[in-house]
Amino acid sequence: MLGSDINFFYYSGTGNTLLIVNEMIKIFSAKGIQVNLHKIEHTDPKKVDTGKIIGLAFPVAFQSTFPFVWDFFNDLPQTEGTPVFMIDTMMAFSGAIVGPLKKVLVSKGYNCIGACEIVMPNNWFPKKINDEENSDKFNNGLRKARVYAEELIDGKASWNRIPFLSKGLYHICCNDFMMKRINLADGRRIIVNKDKCLKCGLCSRLCPVNNIEMKEYPVWHDSCEVCMRCLSFCPVNAVLIPGKEFKQYRAVKAKELLSENFGES
Repeated sequence: MLGSDINFFYYSGTGNTLLIVNEMIKIFSAKGIQVNLHKIEHTDPKKVDTGKIIGLAFPVAFQSTFPFVWDFFNDLPQTEGTPVFMIDTMMAFSGAIVGPLKKVLVSKGYNCIGACEIVMPNNWFPKKINDEENSDKFNNGLRKARVYAEELIDGKASWNRIPFLSKGLYHICCNDFMMKRINLADGRRIIVNKDKCLKCGLCSRLCPVNNIEMKEYPVWHDSCEVCMRCLSFCPVNAVLIPGKEFKQYRAVKAKELLSENFGES
């Protein structure tokens, strides 16, 4: 049975993961389980309390997840049997996260009690937005999150992996060279259309790796991990990659990602 107190650490790019996390929290709360929600990008992993159950939630990126999220996992403290569960959101398939993450956590002494992957609407430069199709994915994803939360509570969740497949994909996907090639593969860089830009600074505030400096206009530096926040939440669609056509996708409002308190509006 799941304990009565959870520290839930999450990162959400365009909101899919946050929707799933909030749905799980509803189930936990209904069962009297206290959930403390923390943003991965604002948390020092070395100071994580290993005396409580730990939840990890994040989006899949490039069959794995973002380097700054991996940094968080790798810097978690050693422990002796702290229960941990994970959930990720993805467009279709991962392959290089469930097994490799379990290996990291087990080596640090964690008890891996459950892993779940949920397909959600595509936020990777979608050419069009199909509202009906996305609605089906939302509903199915939220339903799966509720079932998973119940399984965790009842001690019926599991953390399965395919060792050979996950190890091979991990080494292919999770290296600096590959990340740089995928992120801005053809040399194009994220820029701002100054004729449209409102100079609101929202893109800078949303960036999880502090890569966007707000001067008169936003300036992108060299540590972009293409999480899609700046591209997806610009209120006037002024953030772009030259020659790249896509529809803005966001599952929540920007203020929900910026909020420090669960439920704040």
